Amino acid sequence: MGRYRLRCLECNRIVEDHYTLGCHDNALLRTEYAERTLTLKNLPGIWQFHDWLPVSGSMGSGDAPVTYRSEGFAQELGLHNLYISFSGYLPERGAFIKTCSFKELESPATLQRSIEHGNKTFVVSSAGNTARAFAQTASEVGLPLVIVIPVSCMNRLWITNDVPDNIRVIAVDGDYYDAIVLGNRVESIDGFRSEGGAKNVARRDGMGIVMLDAVLRMKTLPRHYFQAIGSGTGGIAAWEASIRLIRDGRFGDRMPHLHLAQSSPFAPIFNAWSGNRNVIAPEDVPDKSRIEETYTDILSNRNPPYGIKGGVADALSKTDGRVYAIENDEAHDAKQRFEAAEGVDILRPAAIAVAALCRSVDAGSIDPDDTILLNITGGGLSRLKEDYSPNHLGADLVVDANDLNDPTDGILEEIMGIL
Repeated sequence: MGRYRLRCLECNRIVEDHYTLGCHDNALLRTEYAERTLTLKNLPGIWQFHDWLPVSGSMGSGDAPVTYRSEGFAQELGLHNLYISFSGYLPERGAFIKTCSFKELESPATLQRSIEHGNKTFVVSSAGNTARAFAQTASEVGLPLVIVIPVSCMNRLWITNDVPDNIRVIAVDGDYYDAIVLGNRVESIDGFRSEGGAKNVARRDGMGIVMLDAVLRMKTLPRHYFQAIGSGTGGIAAWEASIRLIRDGRFGDRMPHLHLAQSSPFAPIFNAWSGNRNVIAPEDVPDKSRIEETYTDILSNRNPPYGIKGGVADALSKTDGRVYAIENDEAHDAKQRFEAAEGVDILRPAAIAVAALCRSVDAGSIDPDDTILLNITGGGLSRLKEDYSPNHLGADLVVDANDLNDPTDGILEEIMGIL
């Protein structure tokens, strides 16, 4: 089977990898690795986990998260085995992710996979953090990249390197879903390639490194796993990584409970799961105007991979998981409590996960002696600014979301003019 193979979760067929994103529209592909035992390689950053990444080689970019046993916040909550996976910048703890987001775990493996399967110009649609991660990696290794991002999220699009000539930015005067729609149009241009979102096994397996790194540190699978979600792809990644770790045989045979948190009032996954639905119904998706009321719009995805086979609903079902809709005041208070206890600033999405943990503790729904993994998906921005001066990327083209309904190729002609 070589290093790995791809299996369709709908028909169970093995699919040859040509940067393949799917076999059936209603199912994800899943990577199966020849190495069933997780063995670290003598490589830097995420490439230590090379045996469980869907690539043959590696590149000179890709810092890993840091897992540590909490003292301050654990004491604050009365927990005895709380571990924190920190994806951000905090050199004092060995954390060097310069975009301050766990999205930087996805970009190196995804770009490396693209190189190995006929490199094309990458197209990334994002609300900010994913775009920043891919821009950082592309700037470090010199790969061409097109970013499609809402105008309102442009402030999040920065890198620590000089702004290179190989990156183009298209800003959409709309929301994240509008950026996805336009990104799909750009991908239709010959020579361009979608990064694939949740369907890309490299993205999911890159995010799965959070669980791999943590379990090697804890020597066991956690009983509970907390993470904030927009699309929920990180939750799927944690579940898939846990499946592989159970097969490894050294870390226990009990699947962690997924605790996935969204920002209220825009929480379609919470609405669907609370309604015992395996698909997201139209009534589960609030009007997009509600996104402005959330604590963080980064977590607002109108079309998450929920009902697809191997998607979020399956992950929650197989892990006896829970979903939370976190109110703004909860997130604000949780952010302050965590930062005071742990001595590092965190990004707003991470505060949503912290609030879910606080709510669970207050409700008495988790045992204080349970092993808990809290995924701090972004943090250390204040610390980063002590060592770097972030450089913001500007928009090469601005597109009105209302123009996306134009059946002509006028938008694509404009886009081709900047590429």
